[in-house]
Amino acid sequence: MNDIAASLRHAYYMEDLNRIEVPPLLFAHRGGKADAPENTIEAFKLALLNGSNGLESDAQVTECGNVVLHHDRKFGSLFKRKAIKRCELLHLPSSIPSLRDFYTEIDGDFDLSIDIKDSKAVEEILDISKEFLFPLEKLWLCHPDIEKIALWRNLDETVRLVNSTTLEHVKEGPERRIANLSEIGADAFNMHFSEWNEGLVSLCHRFEIRSFAWDAQLGRQLSWLFSIGIDGVFSDHVERMTNSWKEYKPKPRAS
Repeated sequence: MNDIAASLRHAYYMEDLNRIEVPPLLFAHRGGKADAPENTIEAFKLALLNGSNGLESDAQVTECGNVVLHHDRKFGSLFKRKAIKRCELLHLPSSIPSLRDFYTEIDGDFDLSIDIKDSKAVEEILDISKEFLFPLEKLWLCHPDIEKIALWRNLDETVRLVNSTTLEHVKEGPERRIANLSEIGADAFNMHFSEWNEGLVSLCHRFEIRSFAWDAQLGRQLSWLFSIGIDGVFSDHVERMTNSWKEYKPKPRAS
């Protein structure tokens, strides 16, 4: 039995070597909104303390041209909603951080995934990231439109570009989409966790495209994704995500 167990561990280890990202990127979705108010400095700090090696947020642009981290286009109570793009930065609640606030307050070695809600944010994100010396090879810009992604590649050769979508919206089929992503210089294909299988992960890797899975919330979902070689996951539950990786993490066979 010991020999069998050792062989299985070795098989898992060899499988893990097929990942592009080793270890996989563990993105705290909106900073890990199950643990703290989403997209807040508090959430981002807590996510890193809980072992996440990646943070995820959303970019909006204020009327004065500042990039802020907020999922919705509007903020405020139900009957007093205001559009961020029509507000000055100073008029936003303190719970909505600017990207400058983020880089000022958050320290550590981590990857940052930003869901681009307003395309006007992209150049400013790149400029601010460079100003704060954040390595662009650790910055992932996500969008469903591959034509926009192709344009963003012309802005910088090193920033990571991600096509976030669902199979329903991939009319040309996943193989053609992944090939197109490779042609335009994108780095990752991001789909709902339920749409991935081992074959699609392998297809991505064949084109040197990373496989990302969003909305992975349960331990069994996360463990399954790790087992098929996924390169990155997005979860609201940071401790659950990091613990699932620790429990799954294959060990090399002893020599």
